[in-house]
Amino acid sequence: MNKTTLIEKVTKETALKKKDVEAVINAAFAGIEDAILAGEKVQIVGFGTFEVKDRPARAGINPATRKAITIPASKRLAFTSGKTLKAKLNK
Repeated sequence: MNKTTLIEKVTKETALKKKDVEAVINAAFAGIEDAILAGEKVQIVGFGTFEVKDRPARAGINPATRKAITIPASKRLAFTSGKTLKAKLNK
Protein backbone atom coordinates (compact mmCIF):
# COMPACT_ATOMS: atom_id res chain seq x y z
CA MET A 1 0.00 0.00 0.00
CA ASN A 2 1.26 3.46 -0.79
CA LYS A 3 0.10 6.88 0.40
CA THR A 4 -2.34 7.36 -2.50
CA THR A 5 -3.98 4.01 -1.81
CA LEU A 6 -4.21 4.83 1.90
CA ILE A 7 -5.91 8.15 1.11
CA GLU A 8 -8.41 6.39 -1.18
CA LYS A 9 -9.17 3.74 1.46
CA VAL A 10 -9.75 6.31 4.21
CA THR A 11 -11.89 8.41 1.86
CA LYS A 12 -14.14 5.42 1.14
CA GLU A 13 -14.41 4.39 4.80
CA THR A 14 -15.14 7.85 6.18
CA ALA A 15 -17.08 9.53 3.37
CA LEU A 16 -14.84 12.60 3.79
CA LYS A 17 -13.54 14.58 0.86
CA LYS A 18 -10.34 13.28 -0.66
CA LYS A 19 -8.50 16.59 -0.20
CA ASP A 20 -9.49 16.67 3.50
CA VAL A 21 -8.26 13.10 4.07
CA GLU A 22 -5.01 13.91 2.25
CA ALA A 23 -4.47 16.96 4.47
CA VAL A 24 -5.04 14.93 7.64
CA ILE A 25 -2.73 12.10 6.55
CA ASN A 26 -0.02 14.56 5.50
CA ALA A 27 -0.31 16.33 8.86
CA ALA A 28 -0.14 13.01 10.74
CA PHE A 29 2.95 11.90 8.83
CA ALA A 30 4.58 15.31 9.36
CA GLY A 31 3.90 15.10 13.09
CA ILE A 32 5.40 11.61 13.29
CA GLU A 33 8.42 12.73 11.26
CA ASP A 34 8.97 15.81 13.44
CA ALA A 35 8.86 13.71 16.61
CA ILE A 36 11.27 11.11 15.21
CA LEU A 37 13.72 13.78 14.04
CA ALA A 38 13.57 15.32 17.53
CA GLY A 39 14.63 11.95 18.95
CA GLU A 40 11.25 11.15 20.46
CA LYS A 41 9.61 7.75 20.51
CA VAL A 42 6.26 7.67 18.65
CA GLN A 43 3.84 5.18 20.18
CA ILE A 44 0.49 4.51 18.53
CA VAL A 45 -1.48 2.32 20.92
CA GLY A 46 -2.76 -0.83 19.25
CA PHE A 47 -0.49 -0.35 16.24
CA GLY A 48 3.13 -0.02 17.29
CA THR A 49 6.09 2.13 18.21
CA PHE A 50 8.60 3.98 16.03
CA GLU A 51 11.92 4.90 17.60
CA VAL A 52 15.41 5.91 16.54
CA LYS A 53 18.19 3.52 17.50
CA ASP A 54 21.90 4.18 17.31
CA ARG A 55 24.08 1.83 15.32
CA PRO A 56 27.71 2.06 16.50
CA ALA A 57 30.71 2.22 14.17
CA ARG A 58 32.00 -1.20 13.25
CA ALA A 59 34.67 -2.94 11.23
CA GLY A 60 33.82 -4.34 7.85
CA ILE A 61 35.42 -5.61 4.65
CA ASN A 62 35.06 -4.03 1.23
CA PRO A 63 33.86 -6.97 -0.90
CA ALA A 64 35.48 -5.59 -4.07
CA THR A 65 38.98 -5.06 -2.64
CA ARG A 66 38.89 -7.33 0.44
CA LYS A 67 40.41 -4.49 2.46
CA ALA A 68 39.29 -3.74 6.00
CA ILE A 69 37.15 -0.63 6.35
CA THR A 70 35.39 1.15 9.17
CA ILE A 71 31.66 1.51 8.74
CA PRO A 72 30.67 4.78 10.43
CA ALA A 73 28.11 5.06 13.21
CA SER A 74 24.58 5.79 12.05
CA LYS A 75 21.00 5.96 13.22
CA ARG A 76 18.18 3.70 12.11
CA LEU A 77 14.44 3.80 12.47
CA ALA A 78 12.97 0.80 14.28
CA PHE A 79 9.34 -0.27 14.38
CA THR A 80 7.95 -2.60 17.02
CA SER A 81 4.41 -3.81 16.48
CA GLY A 82 1.90 -3.40 19.28
CA LYS A 83 0.16 -6.30 21.00
CA THR A 84 -3.08 -5.83 19.09
CA LEU A 85 -1.41 -5.77 15.67
CA LYS A 86 0.84 -8.69 16.57
CA ALA A 87 -2.16 -10.71 17.71
CA LYS A 88 -3.97 -10.04 14.40
CA LEU A 89 -0.88 -11.09 12.44
CA ASN A 90 -0.64 -14.38 14.32
CA LYS A 91 -4.27 -15.48 14.08
